[in-house]
Amino acid sequence: MKKALLLLLLLKNLLLMSQNEGGILGKVIDAKTREALPFVNILVYGTETGTVSNENGIFEIKNVPLGYNKIQASFVGYKTFISDEYLVTKDNSPYIVIELLEDSTQLAEVKIQAALFKESVESPISLQSLGIAEIEKNPGGNRDVLKVIQSFPGVASNPGFRNDIIIRGGATSENKFYLDGIEVPVINHFQTQGATGGPVGIMNADLIRKVDFYSSAFPANRGNSLSSVIEFTQKIGNPNSLNTRATLGTSDAGITLDGPLGKNTTFIFSARQSYLQFLFKLIKLPFLPTYNDFQANIKSQISDNSELSIVMLGAIDDFEINKEVNDGETDVETIKRNKVILNAVPVNSQWNYTVGASYKYFAPRSTHLVVLSRNEWKNKAVKYFLNEETPENLLLDYSSKEIENKLRYENSFKTNNIDINVGFNLETATYTNNNFQKNANSNGVAIFDFNSRIDFVKYGVFGQVSKKYFNDNLGMSFGFRVDGIDYNSTMSNPLNQFSPRLSLSYNFSEEWMLSSSIGRYYQLPTYTVLGYKNEMDEFANKEGLKYIQSNHLVSGLTYKPNTSSKITFEGFYKDYTDYPFSVRNQISLANLGADFGVIGNEKVTSTSEGRAYGFEVLAQKKSYSGLYGIASYTFVRSEFKDAQGKYIPSTWDNKHLLTITAGKKLNRNWEIGTKFRLVGGKPFTPYDLDASSLKENYDVQNGGILDFTKLNTKRLDTYTQLDFRVDKTWFLKKAAINLYLDVQNVYASSSKQQPFLLPIEDENGRVSDPNDNSRYLLEEIESTTGRALPRIGVIVDF
Repeated sequence: MKKALLLLLLLKNLLLMSQNEGGILGKVIDAKTREALPFVNILVYGTETGTVSNENGIFEIKNVPLGYNKIQASFVGYKTFISDEYLVTKDNSPYIVIELLEDSTQLAEVKIQAALFKESVESPISLQSLGIAEIEKNPGGNRDVLKVIQSFPGVASNPGFRNDIIIRGGATSENKFYLDGIEVPVINHFQTQGATGGPVGIMNADLIRKVDFYSSAFPANRGNSLSSVIEFTQKIGNPNSLNTRATLGTSDAGITLDGPLGKNTTFIFSARQSYLQFLFKLIKLPFLPTYNDFQANIKSQISDNSELSIVMLGAIDDFEINKEVNDGETDVETIKRNKVILNAVPVNSQWNYTVGASYKYFAPRSTHLVVLSRNEWKNKAVKYFLNEETPENLLLDYSSKEIENKLRYENSFKTNNIDINVGFNLETATYTNNNFQKNANSNGVAIFDFNSRIDFVKYGVFGQVSKKYFNDNLGMSFGFRVDGIDYNSTMSNPLNQFSPRLSLSYNFSEEWMLSSSIGRYYQLPTYTVLGYKNEMDEFANKEGLKYIQSNHLVSGLTYKPNTSSKITFEGFYKDYTDYPFSVRNQISLANLGADFGVIGNEKVTSTSEGRAYGFEVLAQKKSYSGLYGIASYTFVRSEFKDAQGKYIPSTWDNKHLLTITAGKKLNRNWEIGTKFRLVGGKPFTPYDLDASSLKENYDVQNGGILDFTKLNTKRLDTYTQLDFRVDKTWFLKKAAINLYLDVQNVYASSSKQQPFLLPIEDENGRVSDPNDNSRYLLEEIESTTGRALPRIGVIVDF
């Protein structure tokens, strides 16, 4: 009897064990020759569970813990490899292709050590990475990939709901985004034209494998950026079975499909639709946004030595105002705040897409890459005085389109242990703008009324040479770019945009590394600047306009106590020249971009100068044994010259940035995470009360007019926010269910913003100044941002 009971107990334990384990399939190949590698040792990272690849390089690991896992592969003569994270469920065994690189220093034995942090000779400094688990479970992010970047050092953000990415004191227009190597110009729903910020990211976290973030030391094959290059790598569809992921959250619902399209072709596709308009109407907000987005990736192994990847990304956005928001409202202050928004915010609609193809051919001694892409962005906005849609009340009727067709070729090869990458890019672009706008500032009302169309050809050549010396302890990399555009004689000469960069790194030991980088980078002014026409129907900015130039100097020290942790210290200095300077407002456009609308649709000169400097401290632990975390502090000053040539704080001069993000996997598939942010108060410009009160000005601007003679002389208070997230996952036989609660701003921290200006009203409408009938009597309406935002959602994989 005792033996029978013992046998039943053992069977029960084996059954329970099998219910909490899955599998991983894959293949190991040589990264250059593409040949299969047999007898490679493969482990589930952090465990003793593993296997060995067979004579065809194929492997299968059984008894893999459920959830996100990494794979470690090691083989004599090759660098030890640690994969990105892959989700393992009972019914889904991910398929992983492992590409091993030869290691000339590792001939006698296998070193079972490999850092979890991305390392690059070209960018040994100012490079950070996050994996899929850190992206999906980011507290307060609501599964928005762009909010994950806020955990990195040097990254400031505005309080509230926008995805304005401010890197080391640079404007939001200074960032460039790539998806699987294809540039994506529009990254946010309802994106500010002429910048990159918006309220919600377009990319679906369900398709993203990892994020690589460069805040300096940009690779030479990535151009047209001054503050950051952000690379998103997508997942690849499972070649063996069709998988489905369904998501339902507080703001949107989505579905993701992935699987095989043929013997050597896989796909992954997602679609999301928001229902914010219903929620916002229910809680009585004055604006009603809706959005839809689509994303896809198709990858085909054409032959043993060639592969093709097709990427698609698109969005449709509509933004309306809720004219009935004050119906039944009794709170006077709420009614006034709603009126400000109703009177100022236009009705806006946007749609955009990016589609691209990337072909890679692995020749015996080199790798050839050809990238073709096309992107299009349509932006339309309309506004009437007091929302009364009559011709005489028209304040804004704006419709523009940006179209780009791009070709990039790269050849990567190695000779005498020197890594070389050379290539060129060619691009055609079309910009159209049908614009009617009334605008008011301290000088009065101006009307901008023009139709514009302009075509461009852009071109560039780049190269990078990298080599390691002294047993791979010293790394050196030199790169350059030259870029041009057929806009004017200065910008069409690529030698005027010669962009060199040099990076050095030295490993004192396995734990300590010293790195430095110096470079000159260029960025083209926005299409809104290039395509602006004056009242004479001339392209007003053609004469004298230049590429924006920024010089970077960065040095840092890195300490890695183990393979999953690192501590870094970096100091940086950036100077800017030839930044566009507004003729009408007499300010640098570097101060704009943190609000909705259009930046750069005006007369400018390439005369603005600025600088940003500071230091960063980062402590990071990659996900290991269920624990991960990032703590970063940045001191940053950002200053641009005013109309008198004096350095003053820019809009992005936050001074102090502190972010602490941590997460832990618990028993029974529970996981918790928290993120604390401290953002120093940014400067702002006070109102010109005299100009604001004039009826002819206020009836156009429907808000206070800024006094740019006092640019950024005021400063907001420091803002803090605590976010919290808890996840619970159930691994069923045919599905995995993840239920989460994500609370942004747990303690409802409120940040005071610049107050609104609103005319006093009586039963007859707006009240005139009794001493001057040409003016309104204005009152200040308190403006704050920040409230606790709890979100719940469910993710089902089957």
